[in-house]
Amino acid sequence: MSRHLKTIFLILMTTALGFGFLHQFFGSANLNFDRLHIFLFNLCSGGTLVLYYTENLRRLTYKSGAFLGISLLYAVLAFLEFYPATVACSIVLFAIVESVRVKRFSFFPWNFFQSRAPVSEKFNQASLLCLSLGLLISSAVIINNEYLKLITIAKLKLDTFFLGFSFPLSLITMSVMFAIMKPARKTLETFLRNLCFWTVNLGVIIFFLFILMEKLMPQVVVTSMLFAAVITILLLFKQNVDHIQQKNFLTSGMFFLLYTAITGIGYIILEFFPAYFDMGSKLLLKIHSFASLYGWNLSGLAVIMRFDDFPIRLHSRHLIVAHWIVVAFLAPMGYYYGTFSILAIIGYFLLLVVLFFTRTKNTASTAQ
Repeated sequence: MSRHLKTIFLILMTTALGFGFLHQFFGSANLNFDRLHIFLFNLCSGGTLVLYYTENLRRLTYKSGAFLGISLLYAVLAFLEFYPATVACSIVLFAIVESVRVKRFSFFPWNFFQSRAPVSEKFNQASLLCLSLGLLISSAVIINNEYLKLITIAKLKLDTFFLGFSFPLSLITMSVMFAIMKPARKTLETFLRNLCFWTVNLGVIIFFLFILMEKLMPQVVVTSMLFAAVITILLLFKQNVDHIQQKNFLTSGMFFLLYTAITGIGYIILEFFPAYFDMGSKLLLKIHSFASLYGWNLSGLAVIMRFDDFPIRLHSRHLIVAHWIVVAFLAPMGYYYGTFSILAIIGYFLLLVVLFFTRTKNTASTAQ
C-alpha cells in the first residue's frame, strides 16, 4: 500500500477516535458525534479495506476509491440527518460492494455450503455480504422510522443498526486469520473450522434478533456460544500458524475480541439488575465499544494494510502493549475526562504512525 493511501487511513482513523470525545467540548450543540466516530472507522476505513483486500490488487481501484468517497459523503449526510440523500448514497455503496463480491465469488454464496471450500474464502464473502446487507437494512430502517412508520419496536433505532457496520470488519479479520493457517489435516479440524464459521455468522444474526425482541436470557446463551466459538478459533489459529509477526498482532486482536465478549456479557447481566444498570452500563458499554473498534478491528485492518510488508522493523510485543494501554485504559477514561481524551488521541496517532509507516525488513519473517 502506498504511503499516500496509508496517510489517508491514518487521518480517517485518528479523526474517528477524536469524534468519540467531542461530546465533552460541544455537548450543548446536541449533535450525534458518535455517528462520525463509528462511520469514519467502520464504514469508511473498514469498508474500503474490505474491498481492497478482496480485490487483492494492492492498490485502490476505482471501485474501492469510489466506495471511500461516497462512504465519506454518507457519513456526513447521516450525521446531519439528511436522510433522502443518505439512502441514495447507501444504494450506490450497496451496488459497489455487490459488484466486487459477485466478481470475486458468485451471486449466491455457494461456498458457504461446501465443506471443502476454504473457510477464509467463506469469511471473506460473508464480510462483503454483511456489508452490503447492512447498507440496505439501515436504509430500510431510515425509511421506516422517518417516513412510513410501519414497524414500531423500541430497539428498532437507526444508531443500533449503524453499529452493525463493525461486523464486516470482524469477518474480514477472521478471513485473514484462516488464510494464513495451514490447511486442515484431519476431518475433525475441517468440521471445527466450518462449525466456527456458521456459529459466528448465525450467532450474531440470532443475537441481534434477540436484542430487538429485548430477550435477555437468550442473549446470554447466544453470547456464551459465540465466546466458545472465539476460543476455538483462537486455539486453531495458535496451533496452525507458524511463528510469524502477523500472528502476534492477530492473537492480540483475538484477546481484544474475548475482552469485548466478556464486557458484552457483563452488560447484558447488568440489565437484570436495574438498580445497578444505570450506574455501570454506560462505562461498560464504552469499554466494550472502544475494545471492539480500535482493538479487535484495528488489529485485522492493520495486518491487511501491511499484508505484503511483513516482517516490519518494530518490536511487536512493545507495540501491542501500547495498543492495549491506549484502547483499554486511555480511550474509555477519555470519554469522561478531557485530559485522558487528548492523551488517547495522541497515543493512538503515534501507534498508527509506527504501525503504518515502520519500514519493512529484508530478512525472513520472524516474530519479535
